[in-house]
Amino acid sequence: MRDLSRPAGGLLSYFTRHRTAANLLLVILLVLGAAAIPNMRAQFFPDVIVENVTGRVQWDGAGPEDVDSAIVQALEPALLAVDGVEETSAISREGLGTITLEFEPGWDMSRATDDVQTAVSLVTTLPEEAEEPTVKRGAWRDRVTDVVITGDIGPEQLGLFADELVVRLFEVGVTRTTIRGVAAPETIVEVPSSALITYDVSMAEIAAAIAAEVDADPAGDVTGANTRVRTGSEKRTPDELAGIVLRTNADGSALTIGDVATIRVEGVDRSRSYFVGEHPAMSVRVDRSDQGDAIGIQHKVEKVVDELQLSLPQGVTAGLIRTRAEAISDRLNILVDNGLMGLGLVLILLFLFLNVRIAFWVAAGIPAAMFAAVALMYAAGLTINMVSLFGLIITMGIVVDDAIVVAEHADFRVRRLGETPMQAAENAARRMALPVFAATLTTIIAFFGLVIIGGRFGDLIRDIPFTVIMVLAASLAECFLILPNHMAHALTHAQQRHWYDWPNRAVNRGFRWVRDVLFRPLMALVVRARYVVLAGAAVILASQLALFIGGDVKWRFFNAPERGSITGNFAMAEGATREDTLEMMREMQ
Repeated sequence: MRDLSRPAGGLLSYFTRHRTAANLLLVILLVLGAAAIPNMRAQFFPDVIVENVTGRVQWDGAGPEDVDSAIVQALEPALLAVDGVEETSAISREGLGTITLEFEPGWDMSRATDDVQTAVSLVTTLPEEAEEPTVKRGAWRDRVTDVVITGDIGPEQLGLFADELVVRLFEVGVTRTTIRGVAAPETIVEVPSSALITYDVSMAEIAAAIAAEVDADPAGDVTGANTRVRTGSEKRTPDELAGIVLRTNADGSALTIGDVATIRVEGVDRSRSYFVGEHPAMSVRVDRSDQGDAIGIQHKVEKVVDELQLSLPQGVTAGLIRTRAEAISDRLNILVDNGLMGLGLVLILLFLFLNVRIAFWVAAGIPAAMFAAVALMYAAGLTINMVSLFGLIITMGIVVDDAIVVAEHADFRVRRLGETPMQAAENAARRMALPVFAATLTTIIAFFGLVIIGGRFGDLIRDIPFTVIMVLAASLAECFLILPNHMAHALTHAQQRHWYDWPNRAVNRGFRWVRDVLFRPLMALVVRARYVVLAGAAVILASQLALFIGGDVKWRFFNAPERGSITGNFAMAEGATREDTLEMMREMQ
């Protein structure tokens, strides 16, 4: 048989005896983690791929029953035949029918959108009065915050301020914004029937002429320069629309829109009104893309809003509400505080049960493994969120398990077998490599099973197994490539009695007393009365199952988080005016 006191060859022996290699690897892990942490995106939940396509058909004036029978019932059979559709849902409202198609996990959504568009175009039984169906692929959006602009001014002026805010946000890189609480002014072109007869022109010709002039289309860029080329000119004002030429007469004169029609601009139509107290308000919703950092975007929005506030007239204010990024920061801080508390408890237990020098190097493996895991997470595209931080916290105790096993075995070999510290550290790493690797592998396999959970919930929790696997892999590298070298030097001094090792010596004396006086007799009794113990375990298990079977313990798939806002709805009686509605809203506020 091989003498275990002899040095073992291979990778473990090299890192145990080569101090520079072990320390260099430790520094590399810490540097990579430190470099990755500032670049990690922070968000509330992981990015979720939305695998749905929505089809909408507008039919002004039609009731929900008419929309359902003439639009939804006509489109649904054709859409159900699209490949990859897993589930459909339809909503019929007054003047609008919406059908949402959920596709199988992992389905090519670009192909799905094209297939739905093709299926919709083949349906020819839709009402002639209905508008052309629109097909839109589901987009993942995550709200960052809302900016509310309010003051004792008119809605038109508020709209201008909201537009200015959107432009300023765009300049700093915040591109996903939505103005809510106001509809754009409408330009109405009225053509009397007499004018159509007099000038021999149709409404279709007028509509086509206007449509051709109100948009400017991109036409490429100038080679070698940073200039975009657009064709056409945007005509929006009444005077510009009035000058649009319908046709040129034989005598050289031109027939314009202004000759046959009356053009006017109606005021802002506040179809969805927002108020703060007595004053009208508008909201600009800010979302982030799947690559955006919620906390970074909120800081940009706060800076832009502060600058805008300086230019607003007196009495007009702009402020942030529903700041989810702030909620993200608060919850991340809670998780970090809990993680630090857990780390502190782990360190206390290590210093109680292990020699101070040994405990120090075992504890040093925690930041090394965590930093290495963060670097791997960054390389894999993971983010810092509620789910991945939870994965980091639950692995904090697992990380030190492997190191404790190797360190304790090395200490045992020095004290009981009389090996030198270098031999003990090397042999401990070699002897514990297989059992520790097997134990870690079983944990990795158990967590890897969560990866196969499909659907949106599977996408949500997928960061947990990936995070745990990366931490465990980093822990293995630290435990067998870095720790043995440090253990060899720690064991050289661990045999001496130091005053700071008194807690460890006291705990060890107490532990030995509990083991010999209490634990051994208890285990002897358990072995002798094994059938009674087994029956008792079966009774306890049955009692716990009865709680689920009887319904005393409720089952819930996902616990709803506590919300930070209150929403109230009210409906006015028939005949109520808009002023009555606004007065009721103010009373409710």
